[in-house]
Amino acid sequence: MNFDYSDEQKALKHEARRFLRDRCTSAVTRRVLDDDALPFDRELWHAVAELGWLGVAIPEAYGGSGLGHVELCALAEELGRVIAPIPFSSTVYVFAEAIMTFGSEAQKMDLLPKLARGEIVGCLATAEREGPIAADAVGTSVIGDRLSGIKIPVTDGDVATHAIVLARGEAGVSLYLVELTSQDVTREPLRSLDPTRSIARLTFNGCPCEPLGAEGDGAKLYSALLDRAAVLFAFEQVGGADRCLEMAKDYALQRHAFGRVIASYQAIKHKLADVYVKNELARSWAYYGAWALSAGADELPEAAAAARIAGNDAYDFAAKENTQTHGGMGFTWDVDCHLHLRRSRQIALVIGGPTVWRERLVRRIERQKMTG
Repeated sequence: MNFDYSDEQKALKHEARRFLRDRCTSAVTRRVLDDDALPFDRELWHAVAELGWLGVAIPEAYGGSGLGHVELCALAEELGRVIAPIPFSSTVYVFAEAIMTFGSEAQKMDLLPKLARGEIVGCLATAEREGPIAADAVGTSVIGDRLSGIKIPVTDGDVATHAIVLARGEAGVSLYLVELTSQDVTREPLRSLDPTRSIARLTFNGCPCEPLGAEGDGAKLYSALLDRAAVLFAFEQVGGADRCLEMAKDYALQRHAFGRVIASYQAIKHKLADVYVKNELARSWAYYGAWALSAGADELPEAAAAARIAGNDAYDFAAKENTQTHGGMGFTWDVDCHLHLRRSRQIALVIGGPTVWRERLVRRIERQKMTG
């Protein structure tokens, strides 16, 4: 069991970093942040599609490159470093994973090639109110093949072409596939802490839908989907946390106070050391999750929850300490600290907040003890 990238995966990661360093500078992220009419950077989206990143984990039979999930984890880490303002996570970590895992052969043949080419933007629409999502509280309903209800907030819901919706049908709570281009779908963009990842309210007014996976198994399928996506989100958080540490270190080495670089003061050294420790812990859990995901291991639920918790903690802590290390400058608009602080808070709430994942991990450990 080798918890590290192979030489080929390291080469892919290196090339991804080089590409994103040139094509996804903070100026690109800031342009999306400052322009309400620009929900994401379409040039960057098309560029990563041309590079084959959208289909890196999609089998060749469905139009992807078929490299695998570990390669996707490597790309996720690099995208997290640059705070990429594109709907990559919603489309690839969630939508593509759902289609590959639960979709029928017809759904795979229809959607996955389009997704790999960048023609589809996907999203996940599950929440209807504040708090954890419970199957018995799902109000969105399906009668026949028509979906009605409201989902809020939906990450990338204002730009997505397709959605996976958790709704109550005749057989119980199920997952449904919906084309958001239907005239029976109303979208309302909402304000968020991180406008580089837009959110929306989706209202379904009897729009056409089709089941994704077995009807009545929505809660079980949704939980399995979260485990798969959590590992990928954890790598994005590790990438962001590592970049925060680099920013803090670079600033501490060039900023002088009382005739010395501030990196020479113990208070700063301790801050950076604490960030490093949390980052390495998160990376270790993320690697474990990547192995479990790529191997289809039984340990995936526990590994995913641990990776998600450690990723949340590391990125949040690193973003805050980076801002603190920059001092008064760190709180200004001109310095990039706030970009990572925004993204760390936004990504921590997608697919369930920290409390949700801690509860999931505790329940799974307890279940193991009872069955073991």
